[in-house]
Amino acid sequence: MRIRFILISVCILAFILAIKFVWPPVLWSLLIVVPLVLLGLHDMFQSRHSLRRNFPLFSRSRWIMEAIRPYIRQYFIESDIDGSPINRMFRSIVYQRAKNARETVPFGTRVDTYRTGYEWIGHSLSAIDVETLDPDLRVCIGGPDCKQPYLASIFNISAMSFGALSRNAIMALNSGAKKGGFYHNTGEGGLSEHHLKNDGDLVWQIGTGYFSCRDKHGHFSPELFAEKAKLNSVRMIEIKLSQGAKPGHGGILPADKNTPEIAKIRGVTAATDIISPPTHSAFDSPLGLMKFIAQLRDLAEGKPIGFKLCIGRESEFIAICKAMVETGIVADFITIDGGEGGTGAAPLEYTNSVGMPLREALAFVDDALIGFGLRQHIRIIASGKVLTAFHLVKNLALGADLCNSARGMMFALGCVQSLTCNSDHCPTGVATQNPELYRGLVVTDKAKRVAQFHEKTVHAAVDLITSAGLSHTSELNRTHIYRRVSQNQIQRYDQIFPYMKPKQLLSEDLPEAFALYVQEATSTSFMPTHCLTRLDDEFQAIEPCIHTNDQMELKNENA
Repeated sequence: MRIRFILISVCILAFILAIKFVWPPVLWSLLIVVPLVLLGLHDMFQSRHSLRRNFPLFSRSRWIMEAIRPYIRQYFIESDIDGSPINRMFRSIVYQRAKNARETVPFGTRVDTYRTGYEWIGHSLSAIDVETLDPDLRVCIGGPDCKQPYLASIFNISAMSFGALSRNAIMALNSGAKKGGFYHNTGEGGLSEHHLKNDGDLVWQIGTGYFSCRDKHGHFSPELFAEKAKLNSVRMIEIKLSQGAKPGHGGILPADKNTPEIAKIRGVTAATDIISPPTHSAFDSPLGLMKFIAQLRDLAEGKPIGFKLCIGRESEFIAICKAMVETGIVADFITIDGGEGGTGAAPLEYTNSVGMPLREALAFVDDALIGFGLRQHIRIIASGKVLTAFHLVKNLALGADLCNSARGMMFALGCVQSLTCNSDHCPTGVATQNPELYRGLVVTDKAKRVAQFHEKTVHAAVDLITSAGLSHTSELNRTHIYRRVSQNQIQRYDQIFPYMKPKQLLSEDLPEAFALYVQEATSTSFMPTHCLTRLDDEFQAIEPCIHTNDQMELKNENA
């Protein structure tokens, strides 16, 4: 192919030079042909890509096709229910509600109701007229030690940092939250003037980097925290232990997005990759977490304090429950992030293969809190692909009290799922720090859309529960949702996820599903005391083949 390229190039150039005697304007074509020939010659002699070396110039079509493939697929090939990570059906309903456009569906469902995994809510012959209910459903967040409880909407904006999102996106989200009367989670990137400008309710998330409340060494600063926690806009504080998109991995802000403004807010160096530590330095055990919660509550003058995590080893959450029981210090809320959570930048393995999915995690956390007698004090917040009222209702039926949405709110801002969040080239100005792009996002217009998406989704949720004969989402439980578990079997959620007896995990009569986790867990360590397994109807510790000390000795010997 290299020889063919040379021959074709020589023939084209010779043809142009021959034609010039008959039609001189043909020489203008050299402005295109000569650069292409030079590019091909460069391909022939470069050593990085064998394909370009063997097929000069022509092989570049491969990269062009790869670049446009996602757009071709999204706009011309994929069906309404096949798109990923969010399919067109769900993207469309968000756009329609955000724009206050027609949202009804013609000619019946496009979903296969006979596929395994199909879910629905059981309606009632005692349905309630939706117009008789207050469409603004609220949940009170604040345990026995909370002095400033917060009345939250059942649907809110999930954690997205300034840095991951543009300033205009942050201002539009917060203004929309103000208009709609719901809260806006700041994400772990810290409090900025863009969060505070429109006076919308905020949940200030404190991550492992302690951005906006860190000292010069990157450790937690009580003084800086107290100063900001007392702001009127800050209604709750959330300690981020892990997130669904990359649990067990620190947050990532690419250098391209780390502008001088963001670096100042976070207290870091501009134009560098910002990778938060995977764990907190302020505590290292469940008991330490409880003391940190008590410290933050005191510094914040009694505002609700909670924590967010994606469930990994079940015994680690049981350890946290044990610490709450032992200390009497109880979180006001717990945010459960599903393993299906999204982020602007995460390693592939973490995105695909780490973290418990939201539905199973919700049922587990709800059962654990019931089993330890803590559920009445703690509100559960669900986060993970919440885009429609049915997603909301499913999570509430499984045990959540309210839900957060990140990608749904991004679609309301105008996100088109271009999958360029990690490149700083977001075409809609949502996930970029490029002024030329984020200026295209008009704050007043998008704030209205965020508020409308919230209002219509909550109204749709109210409509759904009234069809089930309920007057508030707090009346939802696992008996209301059905799932096709096989081609010939249907089960309710309470059959798939059986309920826990109140305070059963405090007794000797431990349910079989939890007995191993309770024995593994200790309040003095997040890690289990022993990795247990069931052998011959007994729990036995699994001993490693080579212990850590042996590994170190072997490493030293090899060195």
